[in-house]
Amino acid sequence: MTLRTDRPPVRPRSGRRPWPPLLFLLVLALAAAAVWWNVLRTEAAEEAQEAAACESAADSAPPTDLDPASVTVRVLNATDTGGLAQTVATALQERGFVIGEVANDSSGREVTGVGELRHGPRGNDAARYVRVYIPDAGDYPDTRADATVDVVVGPEFVTLASAEEVAAALAPAAGAAADC
Repeated sequence: MTLRTDRPPVRPRSGRRPWPPLLFLLVLALAAAAVWWNVLRTEAAEEAQEAAACESAADSAPPTDLDPASVTVRVLNATDTGGLAQTVATALQERGFVIGEVANDSSGREVTGVGELRHGPRGNDAARYVRVYIPDAGDYPDTRADATVDVVVGPEFVTLASAEEVAAALAPAAGAAADC
């Protein structure tokens, strides 16, 4: 066997290192991982938001199984109009609610808009039910131990919701939770 000497000698390495391409591939892989992480995190956030919306809808829907006779309300006047609390109390009593007290609001809170519903944790369902009759009333949870709801009449109060509006508000309440 003879060695060929006409071949050029083996050239030494050109000095290229494998690090730059490997570093580029590593950066590319990290960018892809970051994009997927963002996509998965966004999907999880959207699912949590939908679940919270369903829970909120279920919590804000008025209970359809309540009877006005089982709800005790105190009607408080937070306006300068004399006798407004008595007028609202009479209208609520005609609708079947139990009136606990009629008085001026002595809490010192500034009530704006139609008014607000003040209640403790035990009165959450009753407050959602009363809100059907006074739709634009604000909500002010407090720490009371009973289920009494304070209807605080504000300066923009005009009248209670009509019987048709109440029926319409109570009708879809059962189907709202089914959408979730």
